[in-house]
Amino acid sequence: MNYIIFDLEATCWDGWDKSQNETIEIGAVLVNDSREIVSEFVQFVKPLKHPTLSEFCKNLTSIKQEDVDDAPYFSEAIENFKSWFGYPEEQYMLCSWGFYDRKQFESDSIIHGLQIDWIENHISLKHQYGKFKKLKRAIGMKNALEHEGLKLDGTHHRGIDDARNIAKIFIKYFDEWEY
Repeated sequence: MNYIIFDLEATCWDGWDKSQNETIEIGAVLVNDSREIVSEFVQFVKPLKHPTLSEFCKNLTSIKQEDVDDAPYFSEAIENFKSWFGYPEEQYMLCSWGFYDRKQFESDSIIHGLQIDWIENHISLKHQYGKFKKLKRAIGMKNALEHEGLKLDGTHHRGIDDARNIAKIFIKYFDEWEY
């Protein structure tokens, strides 16, 4: 089984905005049954509806306008991602910190007229972590790292760095996750 620990960054604006978010970065690590990170994937994505990133988004994610300007649209980026983890030949489980990333994949797939059945193999590590740690409510990745005494490496709100950090928790509790 390939465990795909992934994190997405998406278009965003300061305050409440009715605009539909679009993925601008896919970051992922592939963990095997031996609890080893065997591969990494990072892909910037050019947004279709809102191709110009807000200042808020650039500051939050550290993603530059030229990163997305030179990137493929979601339809190509998601095919690159699926090819990277061996879809459809390899058995896989998508794992993210919460349900947001799964819903974002679904939303982008709908915008681009793509199938979403491949997203079904998904679990929320955030909610399972909260459950087996007996927390009153699920906590964010940064707080979970602190709770575990693990260092936040890289830049928070960068897909690949967040995926690497989530993978630390995933590997530590490898036998706890329910699929």
